[in-house]
This record gives sequence, structure tokens and C-alpha cells, in this order.
Amino acid sequence: MGSNEIIESSGAEVVTVDVNITNGLIQNGHVYLDVRTIEEFEKGHVDAEKIINIPYMFNTPEGRVKNPEFLKEVLSACNKQDHLIVGCQSGVRSLYATADLLAEGFKDVSNMGGGYLDWVKNQFPVKIPITNEKEL
Repeated sequence: MGSNEIIESSGAEVVTVDVNITNGLIQNGHVYLDVRTIEEFEKGHVDAEKIINIPYMFNTPEGRVKNPEFLKEVLSACNKQDHLIVGCQSGVRSLYATADLLAEGFKDVSNMGGGYLDWVKNQFPVKIPITNEKEL
């Protein structure tokens, strides 16, 4: 897996970094923005000092729909100058979320390629709430 790749999406240049680079960035103060659903987040998430969970999409009976308040919620939790790494389960939702944040004027936002699945596969630290440990 390459360490960096650049993708054009929604007119914004999205930089994707792999989990190895992400691990170093969050250890150096970057905020990890987990855009998975609350249910996914509560089953386990990246262990980071600065972590925020704001779903980019919601599960509905009709399928997944975009969170209409996503940008507003991120703006209430972060500044446009914050150093953000955006992650999801596999790297797709986070790609779109990163593009939206860049288009909104956020200055330093990167997408974590491979998502939480790659993070776990590489055996980086995770947090699993005690109530969910027995499900493993």
C-alpha cells in the first residue's frame, strides 16, 4: 500500500495517507475525526488522545443517507485550522467527508486510507468499550 496518494474529488484535492502515517500524525497532536456511525464507533475505534465521532452517513430503513448536519457539527467541534485525519470503516466515507471539509475551507485535512479495518489489521491501538468486549 502506498503511503500517500492524491485524489481529485468535488473540486478539492484530497490527500490520502495510510494507517502507518496516520498513527504518527495522531501521536503528534492531529485530531482523529471518525465519520462512522455511532454504532460502529461504539464497537471499537482508533485509540487517539484527540478523537471525535461525527457520522458522515446514517443507516435508515432505505439505506445509508448523508448526515445533513455533518459540516455544521464538525464546525462546532473543530476549527478550520485544526490538523484533522478523517477515518471510517474502509476509507470510502472518509474520502467524501474529507472532500466536503476541504470544500468548506478546512486547511489541513487528510483521509486515512483503508479505514479502521486497516488500522486493526496493522495491530495499532484500539479502544473497545467494556460493554462490547464480551462480543469479541
